[in-house]
Amino acid sequence: MYQALYRKYRPTVFSDVVGQEHITNTLTGSLMSGKTSHAYLFTGTRGTGKTTCAKILAKAVCCENPINGEPCGECAACKTVAEGNTTDINEIDAASNNGVNDIRDLKEQVSFLPTSLKYRVYIIDEVHMLSTAAFNALLKTLEEPPAHVVFILATTEVHKLPATILSRCQRFDFKRLEPETIVKRINFIAGQEGFTITDAAAMLVASLADGGMRDALSILDQCSAASMNIDENVIRDVCGIAGNENIFGLVKAIKIGDTATAIKTVDTLYRNSVDMKKLVFELISCYRNLMIIKTVRSARELIICSESEFLELSQMAEDYTLSNILGALTELQQMAESLSSSASRSDVELVIVKLCSPELASTLTALKAKVERLEKTVASLLNGGSVSVNTEASRTAPTPKPSVFKAAPQSEEIPLPEPPLEAAPTPSAPAPKAEPSQSSGEPVPVTQWPEILEILKLSCPLMAGVLADSKAYIGNGRLLIDSQLSQFKEMINSDAKYRDYIRKAAEQVLGVSYNLGPYKQAAARQSNNTLDPLAEFAKSLNNQN
Repeated sequence: MYQALYRKYRPTVFSDVVGQEHITNTLTGSLMSGKTSHAYLFTGTRGTGKTTCAKILAKAVCCENPINGEPCGECAACKTVAEGNTTDINEIDAASNNGVNDIRDLKEQVSFLPTSLKYRVYIIDEVHMLSTAAFNALLKTLEEPPAHVVFILATTEVHKLPATILSRCQRFDFKRLEPETIVKRINFIAGQEGFTITDAAAMLVASLADGGMRDALSILDQCSAASMNIDENVIRDVCGIAGNENIFGLVKAIKIGDTATAIKTVDTLYRNSVDMKKLVFELISCYRNLMIIKTVRSARELIICSESEFLELSQMAEDYTLSNILGALTELQQMAESLSSSASRSDVELVIVKLCSPELASTLTALKAKVERLEKTVASLLNGGSVSVNTEASRTAPTPKPSVFKAAPQSEEIPLPEPPLEAAPTPSAPAPKAEPSQSSGEPVPVTQWPEILEILKLSCPLMAGVLADSKAYIGNGRLLIDSQLSQFKEMINSDAKYRDYIRKAAEQVLGVSYNLGPYKQAAARQSNNTLDPLAEFAKSLNNQN
């Protein structure tokens, strides 16, 4: 039967344990001097060697001929322990044996002498899962056990242990393994198993393992089953991650406000079965790396990636301000905290749209983004430059594909389709409640527009988010949408389905299937942006020059 790599290559002596020398040296020293304790506590994150060291220690204290504090592996005791043919070594899972009755049974057992070994050793894994009553029952036995008993407790959440338990044990804290240590072990095992792995792929595995050797070997095991020549593409496909290439492209699109490209990237990853929740955490990791580069002089030591990827990250960081990075991190982490076991594509798309258009968010970060853009606009105008005061249109964006939509100047409303040959439909239900002006034929405001947007959230959350601050009117038998966001223009130009979503949502409320059109107000539009007067003042100064 096939044996998993993390079991097959589990160390059997302290010298084989990597990355925990501060613990293995102490344990071998105490065994050589004969100063072994009656109770040990091993704590640390998963996959760092706690259970492995507990088993080696159990074998070492029972070994008949220890060598420099290591079990010899040749004596009858070592062979019995290795084969699991002894009742003197007991492994207890506290997650499933956490009641007071389980501990009472243990207390009765410890009074018996070992049957074949020098000690009876009790390894209690996930000890933090014991109940309060069970901890209380264990206290006295743990403090003064019989001379032939050794307790080894292991936990990933040491903060849940009572202080009375902690004070009765020798505590050893296992550290997360360094990426270089994991990569070295991965390359060794790959050589032993007869498959190859690239340096970049090994570093990616180390990054995904997050300091845990067991996680790294589990990923390696899974990838080796898919291919004997493991590279980054194999790991991305097996683990369902986007990978740095796609993440970097997504972050660059977010930086320039290219919503269309960012949304298309998310759609491509979704179609390739990339886990949307993992995508969010990959974005968080990328922005975290940018933050480290902007704030730490020796950032390379704190970032797990290849040299080429670090160089690209450094170039990306030059285009970002620290406030932009922190704002993106805040949005992503708030979303990550609210995610369930899985994230839907629309959840990710919503946060991507917000990142591409920070002014959509009602946060301090959004206000800072507006101020920064305005400052750049004012500075350019005072220096004799020509920059539009339209903050949305001032972003760099790719050339839109040809479509049936008519282009319009920046100062006008976003253009919507105006089919010249299609007659306006005859309403079969009453028009909106507001009455049109008797003198000018002015378009009628749609008072039910918020209700329409609520329905739109169910069919197309992305479009509903883009239209959050918009208004709508009925004029000339058409539904006229008043939105100044360039994202809205791009979306309706690029895909007819977005127009259909709006029409169907409006029909449910108004009872009429209206064609869409642009809202053109006769008088000059009054801006809702409180910063516009400053921009206009700067523009007037430029005209005077």
